[in-house]
Amino acid sequence: MIFTDDTVASLGFVAALSDTVEGASESGDDELVEPAQLTALLDAWYYSGRRDGDARELDEVRSARARLRGIWDLDRDDMVGEVNAILAEARAVPRLVRHDELDWHIHAISLQAPLAERILVEAAMALVDVIRADETRRLRHCAADDCTGVYLDLSKNASRRFCSTRCGNRMAVRAYRARAGEGVVS
Repeated sequence: MIFTDDTVASLGFVAALSDTVEGASESGDDELVEPAQLTALLDAWYYSGRRDGDARELDEVRSARARLRGIWDLDRDDMVGEVNAILAEARAVPRLVRHDELDWHIHAISLQAPLAERILVEAAMALVDVIRADETRRLRHCAADDCTGVYLDLSKNASRRFCSTRCGNRMAVRAYRARAGEGVVS
């Protein structure tokens, strides 16, 4: 195991949130424009704690999404600065908690804090593990030429190239057609 379960869950959520942007989503459109879309994403990831469900919260989460997508691109040393900034802004205090069906894990902010702030702090805490393990190479961008998706590469040798099977299959079909087209004489 590279990371703890809560780190994997947090980073998986960050990737899912990040991939709601235009160009990365399954639809190709921004999939975080209505509060109901945010609720569906949070429910799918079993995200606990306070939810206001209003337009202000949605705007704050969209800003958090942009900030997290930017952090995904940073090298390890620059990532440290951003992670520390998030933790300082929130006055994060790590503590062990157990709630819902989850065993002991770390939270650094109250479940009653605003959603966007919790998303940022939980992502920052997960990124602490990534930085400490010197595994930032596992925060990847999809290699499909028409996708801007991000993902956490948990493969044994960090060799995964695509954010989804859909992107991998699409690129394989394109490569096959290109090879097949090379053999055709007009």
